Amino acid sequence: MNISKYKKKIPEKIFAEIEKRGFKTLRPCQYKAIDAGLFKDKNLLVCTPTASGKTLVAELAALNAIFHDQGKAVYVVPLRALASEKYSQFKRDYPNLKVAVSSGDIDGNDSYLERYDIIITTSEKFDSLIRHRTPWLRSVKVVIIDEIHLLHDVSRGPTLEVLITILRKILPKLQLIGLSATIGNPEELASWLDAVLVKDDWRPVRLDKGVYLDGEIEFM
Repeated sequence: MNISKYKKKIPEKIFAEIEKRGFKTLRPCQYKAIDAGLFKDKNLLVCTPTASGKTLVAELAALNAIFHDQGKAVYVVPLRALASEKYSQFKRDYPNLKVAVSSGDIDGNDSYLERYDIIITTSEKFDSLIRHRTPWLRSVKVVIIDEIHLLHDVSRGPTLEVLITILRKILPKLQLIGLSATIGNPEELASWLDAVLVKDDWRPVRLDKGVYLDGEIEFM
């Protein structure tokens, strides 16, 4: 989908930002997310294949929180390595925004994060920040949860579930964006999140399934 067709649906400042990044088209999950209420602060559960464009949906939500809602965006990832990766990406792609990463073991409220627009963290660290009543939490307008299917993980799932539950209680107007490529029960999870389900099968590279036996592959 040519991005110009969605110019009226994308806030002017955000459109200018992504146009500056060189985006000419929107992938299915991206324009479906916009149609589902991305810029109207609707909760969204985006369930589409790997490399289908979910990260840009998250970036658009973050930009909307910063430019339109005059607040902060928190990007939650499961691993420190992913936190560092996302931090580098956001710093590179949005040099005019203040981006921070908080994923260490030190238990505290990290009050210095008050100065930043986008905060990238792990679920465990964010849970710690909330429990220490971090002063900048009231400024958070959107929380993006990457790999949200880890709610079913025996080690990380309980922390993530409690985190989401607490956030919805203390920030009733918060926008939640869940991202995943693998959810077995997306409708059920979307209902729990009170979110609109954005689902699509498009992927940039075709995926063929087959069975390998005795040096030959039989495609299904």
